[in-house]
Amino acid sequence: MDRCVVLVDAGYLLGAAASLLAGEPARSRITVDHAALIQGLRRRAEADTERPLLRIYWFDGAPDRVPQPEHRRLRVMPRVTVRLGALTRSDGRWAQKGVDAAMHAELTELARNRACSDIVLVTGDGDLLPGLMSAKEHGVAVHLWAVQAADGDYNQSEDLVAEADERRVLDRAWITRAVRPKELGGPCAPPPVPRPEIAAILSAPLPESAVAAAAAAASTSDTTDRPHEADGRTAPAPARPAGRESAPADTNGSGTAKVVPTPKDLAGLGRTHGTTAAPQPPAASATLRWSSDRGWVERGGPAGEPSETASLPTLAQLTSAEQRWADREEDITAVSGDPFEVGQVFARRWTDRLSDTVHLQQLSTEYPRIPHRIDGELLRYAARFGLLAHKDDQIDEHDRYAIRAGFWREVDLRTAAGHTAATD
Repeated sequence: MDRCVVLVDAGYLLGAAASLLAGEPARSRITVDHAALIQGLRRRAEADTERPLLRIYWFDGAPDRVPQPEHRRLRVMPRVTVRLGALTRSDGRWAQKGVDAAMHAELTELARNRACSDIVLVTGDGDLLPGLMSAKEHGVAVHLWAVQAADGDYNQSEDLVAEADERRVLDRAWITRAVRPKELGGPCAPPPVPRPEIAAILSAPLPESAVAAAAAAASTSDTTDRPHEADGRTAPAPARPAGRESAPADTNGSGTAKVVPTPKDLAGLGRTHGTTAAPQPPAASATLRWSSDRGWVERGGPAGEPSETASLPTLAQLTSAEQRWADREEDITAVSGDPFEVGQVFARRWTDRLSDTVHLQQLSTEYPRIPHRIDGELLRYAARFGLLAHKDDQIDEHDRYAIRAGFWREVDLRTAAGHTAATD
């Protein structure tokens, strides 16, 4: 077949690019415009081989082989197939497992089946030498591409270079069309957009009833017996977000261990609001928990849910079988998996399917706390996108804040739109 195939070792390509542009092979030091990179690879391959492109295979590692946001973006691009190996952590370093074997298998299979006349290899690993030689024996021309090495280093196996039919170097000028060091920014690495919603959620104070309960517990408990001092957990005590009234605490966290703020925390709350009023006695049934309802005083209702939010429907209750199928299709083909975007998508679906706008207004008054059932459903949805911190199967704390911030941004937009429509 007179067509070409490109096999990309993403670990080599992006690691070498990071070394060249940022001085170290950490991929976290660069930002990548994957669409521009794929287009650049396609144009270069077709020009070098003088053959139309059949497909680009992108080989990379991922924890537990769960596609990360960048893999989700890549695998829905035309003519791109993503193959994932495992990503494991040892001695503080990440290492790919199974990527070389997958590349070797794909290389030899393509050549054996005469699926193409030319194969472009973007790699530096000498372990692919047997596969390269096998492809040549099946009559396939092998083109080996290297990334320009930093400071005169050599970043490819000499045996690979010796056996390749053609060799090209992707120089700095070519690389910087799609890759930038994070410090420099650029068209493919715009400065991060400020997200005040995250700061607002982080700065939410405890509700007054929770402060009162915590004050009473703090005055009667010995400091050495406080769970929060044992593990460093304390309730938040910064300023109330502007434009919101009586905002409960953030819904971040997990588990059910009780948390009691120290008197110092409570004093911080008093300074924040410009008062030093003594806290009121707590309700007899008040329970302050370290959970997804951190800082919330339980006030009855089913399963401990506050009565004013117990009637809010979950997304699953609002979704038909047809909508569930369409949602899954959108998740696979259009949602990149960015935590903020995930929260927005969930909130958009939830608000669009509400039959009673009273529920939306009711939820809005709970800001920044997301009711427990909806919050749990939101985080379970986010877990589909590879957002778990695999060391403990929990979503990273910063990602949780971003997910909830995206949720509230979308709810705010829908609430504002509904208010505008009502006034018109």
